[in-house]
Amino acid sequence: MGYYDQDYENRSSRQRGKKSGYFLASLVGLILGALLVVIALPKLIDYNVLPYSAEETEQRTNNNSSNVETQNLSLDVVTDVTQAVDKAGDAVVSITNLQSNSFWGGQESGSAPAGTGSGVIYKKDGNKAFIVTNHHVVDGAQQLEVSLANGTKIPATLVGSDIWTDLAVIEVDGNEIDTVAEFGDSDALKTGEPVIAIGNPLGTFEGSVTQGIISGLERTVPVDIDQNGTVDWQAEVLQTDAAINPGNSGGALVNIGGQLIGINSMKIAESAVEGIGLAIPINYARPIIDDLEQFGEVKRPYLGVGLQSVTEIPGYHQQQTLKLPQDVKSGVAITQVEPNSPAAQAGLQEFDVIVEMDGEQIDDVIGLRKHLYNQKKVGDQMQIVIYRNGEQQEVTVKLSDVTTF
Repeated sequence: MGYYDQDYENRSSRQRGKKSGYFLASLVGLILGALLVVIALPKLIDYNVLPYSAEETEQRTNNNSSNVETQNLSLDVVTDVTQAVDKAGDAVVSITNLQSNSFWGGQESGSAPAGTGSGVIYKKDGNKAFIVTNHHVVDGAQQLEVSLANGTKIPATLVGSDIWTDLAVIEVDGNEIDTVAEFGDSDALKTGEPVIAIGNPLGTFEGSVTQGIISGLERTVPVDIDQNGTVDWQAEVLQTDAAINPGNSGGALVNIGGQLIGINSMKIAESAVEGIGLAIPINYARPIIDDLEQFGEVKRPYLGVGLQSVTEIPGYHQQQTLKLPQDVKSGVAITQVEPNSPAAQAGLQEFDVIVEMDGEQIDDVIGLRKHLYNQKKVGDQMQIVIYRNGEQQEVTVKLSDVTTF
């Protein structure tokens, strides 16, 4: 009699079911895997994931390099800055100040560079062209040489120079000149407005361009004209953070439209200071430039007196010599009067103290010069209030040109 094991049969059925499930799962996985390979293969090839033969790899590398090179060559960046530089850049020149020296201490002498700076071509008239620069760039020069933007070097002649405003005009052959700067309006500038400085820093990097903003308007900087330790003048300048270095002096400060709005003049070069460059506003410079071009000097009204600020005079002499009232603490004392000068003709005397001009209070010598030079012209009349022997008086002076005497 046979024996039937029900548990064994059940176990066999379960085992057969598991094997069937494994088979079906494997089959489905195989199919899905094949589909993924078919779908992904083109993308793997496209992204260089799959290996290539040496020949194929070289070919693809050359193609990629060719594509990159083509893209770089076709890149053409044009911005407001590049357009401004294109417009004004060729009007900026390099200036070399040549002075005599002996050759290695021998008897032979020649001209050697004593300094370099920059300049701006502002006018072309027939076969002449005129360049504005700084007085200190051309000061003491026995010869001047200009290097144009294209590298051409030509001799230049000094037309006129003014130490008070640190401006000068030189002249070159106009046949070599193609680009002339366009004047802008420095009175219309706003703080924060972008500007571009173009010049010749260190006498080496011709046509260098730096960008910044207008950091401040109507700045004043004390200037010691005769280097005696006393401030003689207050220069009126624009402040910018565009990099201005030695050699940039006399170069162009232009607005975003490529118009000349300032002549780069100086920088504050203290160790604790960074990014303070100064430029002469073009609206202030233009009448000076016109005078220098026309007369070789600036035609300023002449008073004909020696001057000293009251604040520089000891208190004893303020009271005993000048006999000033106790409440008068400022003004300008006359130390001498030139014979036949406008001051002499108006009756001004030594020890008179000027306290007012045309209704404007005068506190010191700088204030007097600024009023005289900036607000009056040759031939103008000027009302002056003085103290003489402790009494206030008023005189009228007719201003003239110093060359008249």
